[in-house]
Amino acid sequence: MTEFPDERQLVLRARAHLEEWTNSARTTVYAELFEGDESLLGEDDLRLLDALDSELERGGGDGVWGTDRYGIHAAGGSGSDTSLGVVCVYHPQITKDSVLRGGDGLDDETEERLNAALWTYSERVATLVEAELDAFVRRTQS
Repeated sequence: MTEFPDERQLVLRARAHLEEWTNSARTTVYAELFEGDESLLGEDDLRLLDALDSELERGGGDGVWGTDRYGIHAAGGSGSDTSLGVVCVYHPQITKDSVLRGGDGLDDETEERLNAALWTYSERVATLVEAELDAFVRRTQS
């Protein structure tokens, strides 16, 4: 039977937790960035994103808040210490031809504002997921 490198086993074990970590991070980041007085977006923009989210979910999709995707990568080279990271492999984005754009006829300024907020959201989620991954690696290696 073939032995797999420790790093590969660690990545496989960590991936088993990725969905749980991502869902938790999404909830936290949404609250951080879009609730309260310091929200990245105004109420009208949030309502618009939520309407797009609902439209996508009714169509059988993941919605705006579930389309972001994350992956675990091994950053270490051969012979180096294990170094794992998290990257957002798909950022939700509203474009003229995307399903997220819908038929609302968004103006370019609103589209850019929403996309910037979605980018910030996805990158922050990746940061929190990576913190969970780091804690997992420390627990595994101790």
